[in-house]
This record gives sequence, structure tokens and C-alpha cells, in this order.
Amino acid sequence: MPTSPYFPTYYAGHSGEQGLVQDLVDEQIKLFGTDIYYIPKIVLQDSTLDEVRYTKYQEQFQIEMLLQNVTGFGDNAEFISKFGLRITDEVIFRVSTRRWDEEVADHNPNLTVTSRPNEGDLLYFPLTKDIYEIKFVGKEEPFFQFGKIQFYAITAEIYEVGSDDFDTGVAEIDTIEQLFDNAIKLFMDPGGTGDFIVGEEVVGDEFLAKAIVTDISANEVNTITITDGGSHYKQGTPPSVTITGGGGTGATATATVSSTGIVNGIAITSGGSGYSSAPTITIDYSPKDNRAEVKSWDSATRALSVINRTGTFTTDEVVTGLTSGSKWSPETFDTLNNVNSNYDQNRAIENDADNIVDWTEGNPFGEFGNFTGSI
Repeated sequence: MPTSPYFPTYYAGHSGEQGLVQDLVDEQIKLFGTDIYYIPKIVLQDSTLDEVRYTKYQEQFQIEMLLQNVTGFGDNAEFISKFGLRITDEVIFRVSTRRWDEEVADHNPNLTVTSRPNEGDLLYFPLTKDIYEIKFVGKEEPFFQFGKIQFYAITAEIYEVGSDDFDTGVAEIDTIEQLFDNAIKLFMDPGGTGDFIVGEEVVGDEFLAKAIVTDISANEVNTITITDGGSHYKQGTPPSVTITGGGGTGATATATVSSTGIVNGIAITSGGSGYSSAPTITIDYSPKDNRAEVKSWDSATRALSVINRTGTFTTDEVVTGLTSGSKWSPETFDTLNNVNSNYDQNRAIENDADNIVDWTEGNPFGEFGNFTGSI
């Protein structure tokens, strides 16, 4: 006996019946579901080895999802491991395939695969105020009973925050990095200026190129001399040059970069007019300059807490707030001390390890000459 032309198990199916089932699925999710924030992941990789430096979450859109199942309440989702307290609460959400296509078309998010939710992206559940990381997307549930898939089944686990940058524009999501991201505290030298603003980006000048105006005859900028060529600049995309102050206007210049990444020339494209004193030359920061985001600033103790570092600051550089314009130089800091955690033991482990292995020896692991001062 032939199978039904309306509900086949392996044929294309009937579009009218498929549409009816899709309508029922969408209605069920809208009636009993929750508006979930979908947050795509942007990975920033090292240009040489493609190593992931850190991830950004800058986009979000809301879409209704049905909470199908929760594990974690009453099972072994919280347990103590050798890495500390582990929380692995797991949820399963269902999202309509049709509504997914509609929202993606409306918001055009940065997705690796646009046709479905992506593993590695995040979901923010407003009810519990938790962020979940998508671990698996079921793309064949139910298994083609109607010749078409009406929903995706998303399996997600509680997200373990690392050194990630959240800038979605939703306050309750963006505050998560302030609370949980790895943070270090820098104590600044006296003599700095200004106050850092929470959330602003700060950048050091370890590799920054510098220049000064050495000739303003006829009230024009005539000569610019490079005092420090900096390093790690890109020859194909030279840094911008900004000329400010000096009482005049209209002076412009462009920089050139050598094959070794050093700013080796500044060409004046317009001398401007009305300059009574030497203006200030500002060259854009090197791509290698250390950057971070301000978590907190205490002007009384000169303590700056930062998150989302892309490098390690040094005590020889000046750290500038790109929004506030504040300028301070680090005096002391400890990159192993995570001030966002009460359980962090990196510094204690490092100190204990140094007591076991004498790193002042030239060959601490070998046999030959293995005694202090032998090499």
C-alpha cells in the first residue's frame, strides 16, 4: 500500500502540510518560549600562527526560543575538580528554522554559517541572567518526518568567561566581563595626569613612533623630524599623522614605513598657515602596542585594574586612555594575580615552584655543573 502523500517519511512532502506544522511550531515557541539574546563570536587570531588571541562579542539580536530541557539542578553539574569549582549546567533550546532565517535576514549578523545557529556562539537567558555557550546544534530533529526541518535543537552549557571582550550594547550582558574576565592591577607612578574612565580602552607607547616639528618659517610647517621610528608597523598600511596646536591650522602629513616595520619618513602634504610655535605631531599607535580595557581606577592609590589585555605593559612606557586622555606610567604590577577571582593561586604556585627549581642556575635540569654559580 502506498504511503500518504501528505505525511511521507522520506519524500519531499506536501508544502501545505509542512507550512501548517511550521505555523504550529512557531506558535508553540511564541506562546511558551523566551526572548533569548543570540551573541555571535568574533575570533581575533595571530597573523603568523593563526593562534586565537581573544574573542569579541559585539553583536546581538533577540529571537524567541523554547526551553526544552535543563540539567544542572540536582545533578552533578557543580563539582570540585583539580581546577577548582566547575559549573556545567546544560540547557536545550528549540528555535524555529523559519524565524531564524527571518531574524538573520533582518540583522545580518557576523556568522560563520548563516543558515543555522553556530557552535561557539553565546546565548543570554534573561530569566536566570546566565550566558550559555552553544556546544551542539541538532539540525535533524525531528528526523524529516514531514520532509522538512521545522526547528533546531540547541544544546548549550554555562559559559566560562575568559579574556573576552563584550561590547553588545546590552548593559546586563556587557557587565559580565567586568565581573568575571581575568583582570590585573597596575599601580602607577606619581606625576600622571587625568582620570581613567571605566570601560575605555587604554594603550601603551612601547612601540609608538614619535616626531617633532623643527621648522615653522613663514608661519608654515616646513620640516618634521622623526625622533623615534617605533616598530612593528605595517608597510602597506602606514600610521596616520595628526598635527595639532601651534596657533595655526591646515598642516597635514603622511608617514612611510620600512620593510622592517619602522616609520622612516614623514612627508608634509600641506604646510598650513598661522603657526606661531611648533605644533605637536601625533603618530598613530603601532599594532603591537599593548592595549587593555579599564575595569576600575582609584586615583587615591593610583591603582588601575584592566581586563582584555592584548599584551604586557612595561614600567618604561606611558599608558594613555583613548577616551579620557589620561596619561600614567606603570610603577608595579603582577600579571599572575587575577584580581577578579578570590580563588586564583597563580602567584602562590609560581612562588612555590621557584623554591623548588633554582632558576638562577644556568642548567637547572641537567647533571653537568648543576650547582649554584657553576655557570
